[in-house]
Amino acid sequence: MDKLEQYRSYIKQLLTEYASYKSLNKTIERQFVCDTENDHYQIVNMGWDEREERRIYGCTIHIDIKDGKIWIQHNMTEIQLGEEFVKLGVPKEDIVLGFHSPFMRQFTDYAVS
Repeated sequence: MDKLEQYRSYIKQLLTEYASYKSLNKTIERQFVCDTENDHYQIVNMGWDEREERRIYGCTIHIDIKDGKIWIQHNMTEIQLGEEFVKLGVPKEDIVLGFHSPFMRQFTDYAVS
């Protein structure tokens, strides 16, 4: 399996597992959105908070594959996605923390871009 297919597999594995975790609020649905053609992957929460009478909608995780690297664009969870990818065998130089500014990335253990 080539590197990109392996990375797609790792992303799907991690996000499928996370999407399987049930929300404490039974009216909130968690969806795994997977665009393998363009290499965009997201976890989206949606539903209705009946206690507060408000709509819930938001992306909690967004990952892309760009230029052969895994870009963690957004992570609103306690899961350390970079470390999870490293455990699966992805080298740190192939992981970009896209939610950090380009300047700040140099201070992480991961790729600058």
